[in-house]
Amino acid sequence: MQTVAEAWLVYRLTGSFRATRCAWLREPIPDFSFVAARGIGGGPLAAQRVVIATQVSSMLLAFTLATLTLTKTITVREIITLATLLGVVNAFDVPARQSFLIEMVGREDLLNAIALNSSMFNGARVAGPAIAGLLVAWIGEGWCFLLNGVSYLAVIAGLLMMRIEKYQAVHDGAAPLDKLREGIRFVRETLPIRALLLLLGLVSFMALPFAVLMPIFADRILGGGASAYGTLMGAVGVGAMFGALAIAVRERLRGLGNVVAYCAIGLASR
Repeated sequence: MQTVAEAWLVYRLTGSFRATRCAWLREPIPDFSFVAARGIGGGPLAAQRVVIATQVSSMLLAFTLATLTLTKTITVREIITLATLLGVVNAFDVPARQSFLIEMVGREDLLNAIALNSSMFNGARVAGPAIAGLLVAWIGEGWCFLLNGVSYLAVIAGLLMMRIEKYQAVHDGAAPLDKLREGIRFVRETLPIRALLLLLGLVSFMALPFAVLMPIFADRILGGGASAYGTLMGAVGVGAMFGALAIAVRERLRGLGNVVAYCAIGLASR
């Protein structure tokens, strides 16, 4: 909801494709900038604390954005600044959440857990944009930001109620930078991991930015405004959700590489 409302707000304030594009770039840049600092963990308890901290930070940013928008004091510069800060928060949230997921379900169920987690995420991508499109058209973007901020309360409460068993961290004496170099060396020497990361980076920069064009396409070409924009973004989520569910029912990794390759080709050819 916040992503859709944010992009539409920038477009409404400026009517500029360039400004909308700058708003989209606000999260990937800090995400890559902090890639070196975010991969060093300290067990499930540390991961839980990081996730709680990032969720609180995201909530405060959402409330700040809602306050500025509802009071009609928001500017494009403030939107991009707040979104950049959210990108920094997400740079620490995503790896901590993924490592925490392993501890919650165990390695034997990890593939299914990741796929089901992705299904929930993409399910939100179906409902969120559709609801955001309607709310933006009816009552404005500020209420989308406010509802997003309120939703974090349930997430934070759930995380605080989780009880982590005593965990004895195992240290090999290596410095954090040495571990980082070891990870880079592992990626460089392991062909499947290297190929997947290169493909992910290529798709992220060359294909996924199509979302930047959605507000202009919905408004100027389809003439549907915010509701059409929400519908278009919701349709993307529908496809992603079905893909995640298809992965969730798989029991083996065999053949999954071909699926990834075919999907990347399909994304590029559409």
